Amino acid sequence: MCAQLLSTQPYKGTRDFYPNDMRLRNWFFGVIRNVLETSAFEEYNGPMLESLALYAAKSGEELAGEQTYNFFDKGNRHMAIRPEMTPTVARMVAAKMGELNFPLRWFSFPNMYRCENPQRGRLREFWQVNVDVFGCDTYEADLECIVSAIRLLRAFGADSSMFTVHISNRRFFNDVVSTIANTDMEGCRKISKVIDKRKKIPREVYEQELLKLGMDASQIEKLDSLYSATVQEATALCPDSVGSQELLHLFDMLSRIGLSDFCAFDFGIIRGLDYYTGTVFEVFDNAPENNRAMFGGGRYDNLVGLFVNNAKISGVGYGMGDVTLENFLNTHGLIPETLSKRKVLITRFSDVSYEHYMALSDKLYNAGITSSIYLATKKFGKQIDYAVKENYSHVIIMGASELEAGTVKIKDLATREESTVALDSIEDYFKA
Repeated sequence: MCAQLLSTQPYKGTRDFYPNDMRLRNWFFGVIRNVLETSAFEEYNGPMLESLALYAAKSGEELAGEQTYNFFDKGNRHMAIRPEMTPTVARMVAAKMGELNFPLRWFSFPNMYRCENPQRGRLREFWQVNVDVFGCDTYEADLECIVSAIRLLRAFGADSSMFTVHISNRRFFNDVVSTIANTDMEGCRKISKVIDKRKKIPREVYEQELLKLGMDASQIEKLDSLYSATVQEATALCPDSVGSQELLHLFDMLSRIGLSDFCAFDFGIIRGLDYYTGTVFEVFDNAPENNRAMFGGGRYDNLVGLFVNNAKISGVGYGMGDVTLENFLNTHGLIPETLSKRKVLITRFSDVSYEHYMALSDKLYNAGITSSIYLATKKFGKQIDYAVKENYSHVIIMGASELEAGTVKIKDLATREESTVALDSIEDYFKA
């Protein structure tokens, strides 16, 4: 009786990355890294495992309690596989705050795990570019993060018709809601949870949950009017709010630098994580077939202070997941038809000794030309078929007659043109 075979499928909500998949990922991560490094952001990383208490204290009970993969280790410590990066980077900053030179401009490409139901744009394992600025208390850091997010998408060829940055402010939100609903900060927090899921639940459920929190119909109507208000109209409700001033400064500068077409005020942007304190934003795909929030972030002024007494280091940042980015690029046709780089296959013939092919391979390697030798002596046509299927750009042909003449034939697989080149001139051919 045969033993039951193991499944070839990855764990639900995770992915296998074959070479073609990695080629795509390396391309868009390379674009992102180039944009951020050109803007003087520096790369960092942190551990995959953290104490569960870190997420419970910094991210809120929903993320820590319901969405983490957590376990007790052999030392009976309650650990979690990271579901997000912000608590880790805040811990890292707190650990060396006396040695670091502020403001910091950091980014990373961590992979995360969240125990939730997989769906379009949301998996259990994903990679995310995290971008953070620490040590700037004013709106300029908020602006810097929003500008970098716009630069990232524009670097792929996206324009203002394809995406919009929806912006609000948690300080402003709390001031407005406390005024309308006549409630305290805890009441604002509870109301924010309902507003954060407003577009995901039926209208009657939304109203019912607000009524349970003590709001009446007229107060709900006042809240509703804010969802379509301009930033000037909304901030006029609480002109003395610090959040109002932050919003007005931010939108004024976005207009001055020519980015207002990419941005919109949106009172309904809350960001569900508990640590956000000021500016918050989400980037939406404008395509009707993929009209959703792709990624977002905001200001978290109190995170570092939770690690070190009296530490006052503000932070602003965002995280952009690889799944939603790939969906966006596919939706708008922003992925190039070919991502293959120049890659050369050295074909083989039985009348040439293998060491001659190895010498040719070394020559190409030393010249920085990506190449490999075909690892069998099959018919020439089979070798060409292999090269085409594996995205080689050129093949080199060196039979006994070419070896004796000190030449090779180089075939361009895109144009089908074939050239005879002296062995000593191969580097010049590919440079040209």
